[in-house]
Amino acid sequence: MLRRLTGSALLLACLFALPFTCPAPIIFRAGEGWTYEAVGGSGSNWERKRAKDQLQVAQEAFDRGEYRLATKAANRVVKVWPLSDYAGRAQYLIGRSYEGRKMDERAFKAYQLTLTKYPKVDNYDEILSRQYTIAQRFLGGQRFKLFGVLPLFRNMEKTATMFGQVVGNGPYNETGPKAQLDIGTAQEKLKRYPAAVKAYEKAADRYFDQPLVASDAIYRAGQAWEKQALRAEYDQSKAGASIDLFKDFIELYPDDKRVPKAEEAIAVMRLEQARGAYETGRFYERYKRWLGAVIYYNESLQRDANSPYAEQCRQRIEVLKPLADAQAKRITEYEEKVRQRSRARATNAPPISPKPVPPAPQSDAPQAADPAKPAAN
Repeated sequence: MLRRLTGSALLLACLFALPFTCPAPIIFRAGEGWTYEAVGGSGSNWERKRAKDQLQVAQEAFDRGEYRLATKAANRVVKVWPLSDYAGRAQYLIGRSYEGRKMDERAFKAYQLTLTKYPKVDNYDEILSRQYTIAQRFLGGQRFKLFGVLPLFRNMEKTATMFGQVVGNGPYNETGPKAQLDIGTAQEKLKRYPAAVKAYEKAADRYFDQPLVASDAIYRAGQAWEKQALRAEYDQSKAGASIDLFKDFIELYPDDKRVPKAEEAIAVMRLEQARGAYETGRFYERYKRWLGAVIYYNESLQRDANSPYAEQCRQRIEVLKPLADAQAKRITEYEEKVRQRSRARATNAPPISPKPVPPAPQSDAPQAADPAKPAAN
C-alpha cells in the first residue's frame, strides 16, 4: 500500500514538473502595465520595436475597425515612447478608438490628455471639435456609463464641466463661444438659473465683438431670469433683472428677429411683478400689517395698472387706507415716546465724578533736604 502511494505521488510530481501552455488573457509587461490578450494569441503579432512601426499597427487596426487592438497598440506607443514624435498621434488614436466603441466619456478624456500633453499636435482644432460633439451628445440626454460599459444616468453637472474644458482648451476657437453658451444651457437643465445667467453674461462679455454670440447670450440670460422669476412666490427682483436684460437686448440689437418676443417677455415680467406685489400685499394683510399691505398694493398698480390684480388692489387700498393711517399714527407716536425717553435718560443722568488721583508711591530711599526749610537742631 505504501509503495502504491509513493508511486502515485512521484507520478503527480512528474506531471506538474513538465512544461505546458496555459492561456493568460491578462498579461503584465514592464513599462506598459497590464494588457488583455485573447486566449490562444501569442501577442507578438502587434508589437513592434520602433514607435513609428507601432503607430502604423495602431492606425491600420483602427482603419479596419479593430478598435480594441488599435487602443492597445496606440497605448504602447504612449507608454514606451512618451517623448517621441508619434506619441501625440497615438494618444489621439486612443480617443478615436474609444469613440468608435461608443465609450464617449473615455474618448473625451483621451482627447483632453492629447491637448494637454501634446498641445502642438497638428489636428488640434479637429480634436476640439470632437470634444464639443461628445459634450453635446451628453447635453442631449446621452447617459454616462458605469466603468465605461453600463449606461446608468444623465449628469448635466459633468456635462457643464466638459463644456468648460472645451472653452479652456480654445476660448477663441470656433467651438469656444458655442461651448460657453452650452454651459448655460446645462445649468438651466439643472434649474440653476443664477449659474446659467453667469455663464451667459460671461459669453456676452468675452465675445462682445461677435454680435451673433453676444446677442444670443443676452437674450438667453433674460430668459433664464424669467424662468427664475416665474418660480419665485414673493421675490420679484429676478423679474426686474429679466426686464433689464431684455431692454438691453432690444436697445443693442433692434434689428434682431427676437425683439417682438423680448417685448412680450417684458410684458409678462411686468405682470409677474404686479402679481408678486399683490401676493406680498395679501401676506401683510393676513397678519394685519395694514401699512405694508397698502404699500405693496400700490406697487402692484404701479407695475401694471391694467393687470388682472389692479381692480382688487384698488378695492383693498380703499378699505385698508384708514386702518393703515391709524397704524402709521400709532407707530409715529410710539417712536416719539421712545425718543423722549432716550432724551430724558440723557438729561437726568448723574454727573460723572472725577476719578481720585492715587497718591504717589513713597520710596524707602532717603530724601534730599528741602532747602526752604531750616535744618533740625
